[in-house]
Amino acid sequence: MAFNMDPKKCPMPTQDPNVRNKNFEEVALGYTAEMAINEAKRCIHCKNKPCQSGCPVGIDIPGFIEKVAEGDFEAAYQVIHKDSSLPAICGRVCPQESQCEGKCTRGIKNEPVGIGRLERFVADWHRENVHTPPVVPASNGHKVAVIGAGPAGLTAAGDLAKMGYKVTVYEALHVAGGVLMYGIPEFRLPKAIVQQEIDGLKKMGVDFECNMVIGKVLTIDELMGEYGYEAVFVGSGAGLPRFMNIPGESLKGVYSANEFLTRSNLMKAYLPTSKTPIHVGKAVAVVGGGNVAMDAARSALRLGAEKVYIVYRRSMNELPARKEEVEHAEEEGIIFKTLCNPVEILPDDNGFVRAITCIEMELGEPDASGRRRPIEKPGSEFTMEVDTVIMSLGTSPNPLIRSTTPGLETNKHGCIVTASDAGDTSREGVYAGGDAVTGAATVIKAMGAGKAAAKAIDEYIKAKA
Repeated sequence: MAFNMDPKKCPMPTQDPNVRNKNFEEVALGYTAEMAINEAKRCIHCKNKPCQSGCPVGIDIPGFIEKVAEGDFEAAYQVIHKDSSLPAICGRVCPQESQCEGKCTRGIKNEPVGIGRLERFVADWHRENVHTPPVVPASNGHKVAVIGAGPAGLTAAGDLAKMGYKVTVYEALHVAGGVLMYGIPEFRLPKAIVQQEIDGLKKMGVDFECNMVIGKVLTIDELMGEYGYEAVFVGSGAGLPRFMNIPGESLKGVYSANEFLTRSNLMKAYLPTSKTPIHVGKAVAVVGGGNVAMDAARSALRLGAEKVYIVYRRSMNELPARKEEVEHAEEEGIIFKTLCNPVEILPDDNGFVRAITCIEMELGEPDASGRRRPIEKPGSEFTMEVDTVIMSLGTSPNPLIRSTTPGLETNKHGCIVTASDAGDTSREGVYAGGDAVTGAATVIKAMGAGKAAAKAIDEYIKAKA
């Protein structure tokens, strides 16, 4: 097979920025079969597979790419599916540039192979062309509870089901999916795709119990006692938002990014028929510089705001958001106000947001994160007129599970402490992973944690048998 030595990736077709910034349809349109085959032929099949070492779930990346290059898309899907239960999701939202593609040999001198784009293509092709139900493994007679139907919980549930366990997933919200449903906008991750992945787990025998707030409705002790679960995996995420504690944060029109995105994504505030619409006004300030801030800003634009600002205390070079998300935001008209930080939110006569006062910053020496520390410039305050402020400053785990599970060790940030990457906690038979352990992180890292915990749970139950 001849290699394609083009130094650049095959470009991803996208909606025009001036069209997409007014709708919630997916921005990236996906490769055609011809594009996928050509891109797959850019892979030079290194012997030591560096790309695979960069994948938190260990997908055989050269193996699936080889099948794409041959035009055997179903075989490619089966290679991916051995290690990943959620390929259509990972292909869209994983930060490949710092993981698999960051290790690609082609990327040393040129652009890396578009691994994420190929994974997305293969998963979409399978969804559209293959309709045979998955094979349901024979039962091994054991049952496991999973708390949280986000990426960590779904991955743990899928892997345990493949091993023959009877798995029940308990989800606090009224639909399964966790951050994939409430946190990531439709234009980046269509909810029908998430639902199809969940439906696939149901066909494998996984049960989902929604509207079940563990720590309120049931405790972990009850699940392992009267309900008879032999192990529990906690993948309840990090849904507790952080604020700045500045004057005016309690005004009407100030949201956490979590609430704003949940109302938009889960409650469909963007639909004309929505019973919970969001009034964004003419101008919106989003405080923060991560992927969630980009999602909130781009959603606000689509919800009708005329101007949307990203207010970030460091420079463009330090933005933690993915480069692709920043580029998409800039193309769509988001205004970046960097090297400034809010100090007060100002009210109108009715208690609504009228403006935000910021102070200019300059960068000093690097701090513990390795990024240069922002320092206030005295006397540099300025005011921007805005109608809505969205705080996107990170999240931490909800205290409900730790406060109702005696003997479950947590750290000062409220994250569950695990003894190893396998997710074993201070309570026997209780495992944890994803944002509940690490604090807010990426979908693929949560999936990797769910996968490792499923393996450890299997070993734990077998050792007891």
